[in-house]
Amino acid sequence: MADSVRSRPEIRKLPPDVVNRIAAGEVVERPAAAVKELAENALDAGATRITIAIEDGGLKRMTIEDDGCGMSADDLVLALDRHATSKLVPGADGRVDLLNIHTMGFRGEALPSIASVSRMTITSRAAGEEAAEVFIEAGRVEGPRPAAFTGRGETGTRIEVRDLFHATPARLKFMKGERSEAMAVTDVVKRLAMANAHVSFSLENNGRNVLRYAAEAEGEAGQLARLGAIMGREFRDNAVAIEAEREGVSLTGFAGLPTLNRGNAQMQFLFVNGRPVKDRMLNGVIRAAYQDFLARDRHPLAALFVELDPEYVDVNVHPAKTEVRFRDAGNVRGLMIGALRHALAQAGHRASTTVAGFALGKARPEGAPTGALFASRPAYAPTSISPVRAPSPFEPAPPPGGFAEPHQAYNPDAYTPDVAPSARVEPETTSIEDYPLGVARAQLHETYVIAQTKDGIVIVDQHAAHERLVYEDMKRQMAAGGVRRQALLIPDIVELTEDEAARVVERADELADLGLEIEAFGAGAVCVRATPALFGEMDAIGLIRDLADDFAEYDAGLALKERFEEVMGNMACRGSVRSGRRLNGEEMNALLRQMEATPHSGQCNHGRPTYVELKLTDIEKLFGRR
Repeated sequence: MADSVRSRPEIRKLPPDVVNRIAAGEVVERPAAAVKELAENALDAGATRITIAIEDGGLKRMTIEDDGCGMSADDLVLALDRHATSKLVPGADGRVDLLNIHTMGFRGEALPSIASVSRMTITSRAAGEEAAEVFIEAGRVEGPRPAAFTGRGETGTRIEVRDLFHATPARLKFMKGERSEAMAVTDVVKRLAMANAHVSFSLENNGRNVLRYAAEAEGEAGQLARLGAIMGREFRDNAVAIEAEREGVSLTGFAGLPTLNRGNAQMQFLFVNGRPVKDRMLNGVIRAAYQDFLARDRHPLAALFVELDPEYVDVNVHPAKTEVRFRDAGNVRGLMIGALRHALAQAGHRASTTVAGFALGKARPEGAPTGALFASRPAYAPTSISPVRAPSPFEPAPPPGGFAEPHQAYNPDAYTPDVAPSARVEPETTSIEDYPLGVARAQLHETYVIAQTKDGIVIVDQHAAHERLVYEDMKRQMAAGGVRRQALLIPDIVELTEDEAARVVERADELADLGLEIEAFGAGAVCVRATPALFGEMDAIGLIRDLADDFAEYDAGLALKERFEEVMGNMACRGSVRSGRRLNGEEMNALLRQMEATPHSGQCNHGRPTYVELKLTDIEKLFGRR
């Protein structure tokens, strides 16, 4: 009987080297994580120049050199102790506030953790001190000893890491190929460079220059220049500035026009107090802000910078500090969505310059050379156009059946415009300079309106353009009159988990504003009593389940809003002028004027461009005149 009694296990304190290797497994999962930690230390040291070199993806060697404040010989040794840091200062009561973080790194784990799984050499020089060097291998420290500091500045630090994970061979088995690891390092450096435009960065891989970013001036222009260097010239030329503030939270950055989009969300970046983070909320925010303009499988480009009191954000929820938790996530999310939508509305009818570039590429004569000869120039982007304009001489008041007619019934059969005897229009008293989208000159194939601008031509897809105008008009009417509800004769009962049901019921007031009336029905069930009248007969059970998923993943009820947009988009499509309809001159010019006065008219409801603008200089290049 006694033999079956399990003996009490002895509790032992782990050796320091084992503790460091465990920490390394959390903080330094791959070479890119080590580069991130060391580069962040350089930024905290006030560096204005950071030079990074790696070999074999960083596994064989990585060197990070900066011109920061440097360290003394005594500090070099102390910095290699676990949780030794200069970035957390005790208050008057001797306590350290872990919620008041103003630096990138603060735990004091990076150097000892990396040193425990590699061979590390640190050389540093502080102001008024001689340069010193220490060598660390498997927890054994040699030094400090005098050294020659080769940095360009009077002060700074140089850290060389060799044979990463040599002390933990099992970890090497989980490393990806050299190319994948090098790409991960490149991504880390790009994100840090985006958040620190005033710092110059350079990255070498196996002796080859990969990245080289010069320091940019402080302010919006410098930030956009750095973003353009990283995200591409197309983003720089087609980005709208974001600037907003609410309840102590400020948001800046840039977002791309809807017609500039990608097939994935990899070009969406979020920074919180200068720290690059990956947050699920960002995906929901971007999707919610652009859901009016893009198909669900397309993703816009954006770089957003959130600044707030450190006490209102927890940066200590992940060992690698790549995730954060906001105290008032709803306020941050609402600020971001509102700022994005406002900036896109301010862009008016503007479409991305990539549309013209793509068109010119398709128009290039067969066999003609490619490259700069046929490169497109930026589209005309007016800065003085107000979102609302007074009627122009070319906008009848209103023309019978013309584009200025209110679209209340949205009945395509009720639209009976005059049929023009000719599609050619040549107004004699028109000043082209007055109109960004020019003056209509012709209609081709009863589908495309050709307009002449002061320095080129504009080709408008009449159906796509009018579909957007009708859709925006429907949105204004719904906002003014509210969403009508239709009560269900027999309420629908939706079975969910208790957590899912709680999340949906918590948003009952928000959903009611959109015409969906729900209430709790016991534990793990929701009762649907009314649905938006606009939807007609619908699958309420499926919608509620989609909403539960959205609230869990994005903290937003995107499914209902997307359903609204789908229904209104279909109605707008049916209520807009069709391709194959001949338009008279007044109708064509009225369409152009309304596009100039309507936000988001540069793209249809699915993100496709409604017009293409070609500059005269680009057209001349096609014919070899330039």
